[in-house]
Amino acid sequence: MSSPSIHRRHFFTSESVTAGHPDKVCDNVSDAVLDAVLAVDPNGRVAAECATKSNMLLVFGELTTNAELDYDTIVRRTIADIGYDDPAVGFDAENCDVQIALERQSPDISQGVTAGEGLFKEQGAGDQGMMFGYAIDETAELMPLSMQASHWITARLAELRPNVKWMRPDGKSQVTVEYEMGQPKRIETVVASIQHDPDVSHGEIVETVREQVIKPVIPAELLDDRTNYLINPTGRFVLGGPAADSGLTGRKIIVDTYGGHGAHGGGCFSGKDPSKVDRTAAYMSRYIAKNIVASGVARRALVQLAYAIGVAEPVSVYVDTYCTGKVDDLVISDAVREIFALKPAEMIRDLNVLRPIFRQTAAYGHFGREEPDFTWERTDKADALRKLF
Repeated sequence: MSSPSIHRRHFFTSESVTAGHPDKVCDNVSDAVLDAVLAVDPNGRVAAECATKSNMLLVFGELTTNAELDYDTIVRRTIADIGYDDPAVGFDAENCDVQIALERQSPDISQGVTAGEGLFKEQGAGDQGMMFGYAIDETAELMPLSMQASHWITARLAELRPNVKWMRPDGKSQVTVEYEMGQPKRIETVVASIQHDPDVSHGEIVETVREQVIKPVIPAELLDDRTNYLINPTGRFVLGGPAADSGLTGRKIIVDTYGGHGAHGGGCFSGKDPSKVDRTAAYMSRYIAKNIVASGVARRALVQLAYAIGVAEPVSVYVDTYCTGKVDDLVISDAVREIFALKPAEMIRDLNVLRPIFRQTAAYGHFGREEPDFTWERTDKADALRKLF
């Protein structure tokens, strides 16, 4: 993976969506099922997916657990928490058709991720694949500015919605950042769309979103008289959520990660228990990349971990600092293997993820948020990296 050249001037865009977006409804439900299992059975195996359209929602997948749970109630409570509690919206927790199709996990997969049951004595990876983590010093959270700003807007929409009677749960944002010589200089365009009641004027929507959503969360020095504001640009967004569009777990993987910056292995996170490296190794990759940048060894870092199903050791560890590293990338890769434990059981232990903490990841990004349970956002290995170099 070669490092891109630094353009004198370029624009980059990322997007975010609210928890009421149909795909995010599905991510929330999948992670709510996972959390419910982990709360009773921390070693439960869960691969829960979800699909929704109109007033129907289907939860399907595989699990292995001794927990006896009322999945219908879990699903309906989650839908209501998101804000779909009014039949007039076209999709609501009380009246939607909830279908459950959760079956036992394949024993062939189970033996690969259970210590002592497969060809190897240690707990292996739950599947093959490659996972990426990314960090850059554009923001205090060491996230790309275009991605972080998009999340700031959707999170603010969610925060404001209970206090603005015409706002409905579905919403989106998109931010375009202008760069000069690789450094963010200003925000070129902000797009924000929020579902609304039919009787509110477009002018009120524009004024509320610009003054109470965008300006309070975007640093003033990034906005200028050339910044474009496109707020509900179609002019009407009454029909939204599953009533307007279908939703599916894992369809917003770029929103979940880095907004198109860095790279993505292709696997989604939501509904997957920590034995799945799609999730845990992606969190570990972010943890590593963030500590590399926090240490000052590089301004920007992409980390790839790759695994084979049933095998504990990663098949490869790769670091790319895009020519910002103060030492060779291969040296940093060797340091990563020395400082970070990368077997599935070790990552689960060090990140402390056998807990019901995942529903809160299902909207507004899995990274760049200083939540107490987001252990992969710590920078406690930065000193160790500094000392090595």
